Amino acid sequence: MDEILTALKRTELFSDVPEGVILREIMPHRQLQECRKGLFLIEPQQEMSRFGVVMAGKIHIMHFFQEGNYSLTAALTAGDLLGADLICTRTRRSPYYAMVASTARVVFFPAAMLTEPGIVQEGWRLQILSRLATWISNENMKKEYRLAILSQKGLRDRIVTYLSMQSGKLQKTAFAISFSREELAAFLCVNRSALSHELSLMEQEGLISFHKNFFTLHYLEQSESHSLRGNQPAFPF
Repeated sequence: MDEILTALKRTELFSDVPEGVILREIMPHRQLQECRKGLFLIEPQQEMSRFGVVMAGKIHIMHFFQEGNYSLTAALTAGDLLGADLICTRTRRSPYYAMVASTARVVFFPAAMLTEPGIVQEGWRLQILSRLATWISNENMKKEYRLAILSQKGLRDRIVTYLSMQSGKLQKTAFAISFSREELAAFLCVNRSALSHELSLMEQEGLISFHKNFFTLHYLEQSESHSLRGNQPAFPF
């Protein structure tokens, strides 16, 4: 119970809802699911009648393509919402896969708890819906920033744009990213081997240094004008 409560308080939806209200209004509708690696929790065209909060593990939001390639849109971890972007759409049908990347626990709630009156006290329901609208807006902004990255034609341009955005977000030139090398390749829609090769070339040229998912951006440290960074916006979330 305490673990679920802690997870809910970490989300955009319930962060400012008093614990007593969560225990009284929200928790009775919970359904906890243990999820094995490789399980698809959501598939394209699936109609969503529930949304979830990730409590542990990692879930990939993905698109698969006919030739066998795939694109990674997001990697959800503890405190992230699953499927909440679908329950307010007209059809509630998913355009993506949600696959368990590492053994996970997810607590699900019925969509009707938020979309229909009478299940949760109306004042709290409307407040949570307002927070849901904010969360959806933030998610849309993340997609816009990813589109800005993918609009870069060259592999190095995509790498620099992504890393510069992360640097702007954290206000640091040395930081860890949340993606593994394979996840980063899928997020940037590039070949993993090509990504690793390009990162090595950039390190040899003194532009960056890295170890696993920790990067130091020397091109920002060495350039007073941050010319390579350009006017790239920082991820705001």
